[in-house]
Amino acid sequence: MGRLPGVAFRGWPTEALDFYEGLEADNSKTYWMDHRQVYDEQVLAPMAALLAELEPDFGPGRIFRPYRDVRFSADKSPYKTSIAATLDNGGYIQLSARGLGAGAGMYHMANDQLDRFRRAVAEDGTGEDLAKLIAGLERKGIETAAHDSLKSAPRGYPKDHPRVDLLRQKGLIGWKQWPVAAWLGTAGAKKRVVDFLHAVRPMQDWLDRYVGPSELPERSR
Repeated sequence: MGRLPGVAFRGWPTEALDFYEGLEADNSKTYWMDHRQVYDEQVLAPMAALLAELEPDFGPGRIFRPYRDVRFSADKSPYKTSIAATLDNGGYIQLSARGLGAGAGMYHMANDQLDRFRRAVAEDGTGEDLAKLIAGLERKGIETAAHDSLKSAPRGYPKDHPRVDLLRQKGLIGWKQWPVAAWLGTAGAKKRVVDFLHAVRPMQDWLDRYVGPSELPERSR
């Protein structure tokens, strides 16, 4: 969904948050169809407007479908309780009833990416550079995390390595979550996302340079 001509991003109104609170309480097709106009106008349209304004600096954005893939899940709730989008040049944006979140990095690394990541972390020069970048993000209130981690150092690396905590990670992202507040319904929400993306860009650049995309066939990742 593209931005309509002349429509600027002005944040998400309280109706967007109310929509997701209601969906969490009644995750059904009936609720969705009864409130579809609210989703389209108060949730989806602001996200599309935000992505359009971010595109010149951060590349095109893609909004995820609102439907859950329930084929292999015990939870058969049909709808996601958040709206999320990715940016081609690195970045993730998510809105839910709990507020606004933004992330960047590599959430899940394939085996070849993990190998390159660990070798770069283990090397003193590149590894120390990454550790400094992460420390700088944490001073700005940006968390760093991974979707999963090993309990100990990976095979072939010493358990007492000075960056063993990084070596244990199976991915690396920067993440910032803002709770609901009045600014969320204003254009100021964009500034928070932009400031985050600029702050986390050096870490994304490090990952792009030393890890890069997976070269494995998709079924082998």
